[in-house]
Amino acid sequence: MATLEDLGVSAFINILGAFVFLILFAVLRIQPVNDRVYFPKLYLAGKRHHGDHSARSAVRRFVNLNLCTYVTFLSWVPGALRMTEAELVAHAGLDSAVYLRIYTLGLKIFLPIAALALLVLIPANVSGGTLLDLRKEVVFSDIDKLSISNVNPGSNRFFIHLLMAYVFTFWVCFMLYKEYSNVAFMRLHFLASQKRCADQFTVIVRNIPRISSHSTSETVDEFFRRNHPDHYLGQQPVYNANRYAKLVKKRERLQNWLDYYQLKFERHPEKRLTRRTGCLGFCGREVDQIDYYRARISELERKMASERQKVLNDPKAIMPVSFVTFDSRWGAAVCAQTQQSKNPTQWLTDWAPEPRDVYWQNLAIPFFSLSIRRFLISAAVFALVFFYMIPIAFVQSLANLEGLEKVAPFLRPVIEVNVVKSFLQGFLPGLALKIFLYILPTVLMIMSKVEGYVSLSSLERRTASKYYYFMLVNVFLGSIIAVYLAEEYQGQLE
Repeated sequence: MATLEDLGVSAFINILGAFVFLILFAVLRIQPVNDRVYFPKLYLAGKRHHGDHSARSAVRRFVNLNLCTYVTFLSWVPGALRMTEAELVAHAGLDSAVYLRIYTLGLKIFLPIAALALLVLIPANVSGGTLLDLRKEVVFSDIDKLSISNVNPGSNRFFIHLLMAYVFTFWVCFMLYKEYSNVAFMRLHFLASQKRCADQFTVIVRNIPRISSHSTSETVDEFFRRNHPDHYLGQQPVYNANRYAKLVKKRERLQNWLDYYQLKFERHPEKRLTRRTGCLGFCGREVDQIDYYRARISELERKMASERQKVLNDPKAIMPVSFVTFDSRWGAAVCAQTQQSKNPTQWLTDWAPEPRDVYWQNLAIPFFSLSIRRFLISAAVFALVFFYMIPIAFVQSLANLEGLEKVAPFLRPVIEVNVVKSFLQGFLPGLALKIFLYILPTVLMIMSKVEGYVSLSSLERRTASKYYYFMLVNVFLGSIIAVYLAEEYQGQLE
């Protein structure tokens, strides 16, 4: 059973870890080799140049040898705290400003609630004394004395808990409402201050019916000229070019390797860079690295040209999807938010994502398979949430070492060591849980891609939604249930 000492060890390790990472960030931030990593916008704005370090020695290009900067390496913190919200939006963007507001919202919610709990709830619980009267019958720790379990059944102190529950709920809802209003205003102001973007005037149309006498482009053009004659501007059909996209990505990887070896050769022209053409570069004929990648890129470009012509000349490559552009935001909004056909499964419209936000692979998925995909993924997410309870329950059971000792007596000599016991109860359950949660977003993102959403932002939102339900069921409810079952099991053993 966790004690105050265990919580102290856990808090110390986490605070120490946070401080170490802050120091590492501050030190790595001032190293010249990381300049482009931490200040990319300054390079894009032309305020910093790579040539600034050209006159320095080889060591100074990678390591900051100015000792004064190490004394003031945290000087950026006061400047960041003094920065107004408008300056933050202009400097780092709206997303960064909202991200920081989430932390300030947490403080606004937590600090008043913590103050009320310390001044009202904990004194009411500590003065209850129920656990002290039952110490011969119930096993408890010092932490339990601070909880509601220390209040006598039928005591008027329960009305304090009831009142505080309403106060806490009202405060959380009030702060969330205020924050939502502020963020919504910030978003509208940000959009109004931006230049016109193509996605603000464009609608994506899916499940376009095929007409034997017309191409997909002609069908779309005729439909929107007839139904939206005042605002329709043009349309762009979508081709199933997934194979071509794979070739483009492969060419980008080869081009990156070619640029890398060319830069390496420019720095040391006396060295000839070679590789073998066989498996993983360990066998085969020895060739020049630069010539090898140039030949690979030339060969790949021929394949890309052939694949591109194949896509453009194949009528079956045109998918029943099109991007339709209007001459006003109002026209695009009307089209995106209204049903276009008597058949509710045809001419489906929605706001088009930004070109960089389109997840092109999912545009080729047939519309009628989307419902099946989403049903199967919903079942898979339910199974994932349910079966993840098993490792979560095992990890949380480590917080109850007494029961673990009785199940595995051979571990008792190790567990009884104070350092090991504090580590297992205070830190290990949280660490193991974080490892489980670290791989979870990747799994949920793959599931969201299978569902068939056509924008990266939609994929991220769906992944975040799945992650939220997982955290609610497993981490919050699961942890409470697991600890309760572990304590009940310990009581049965005794």
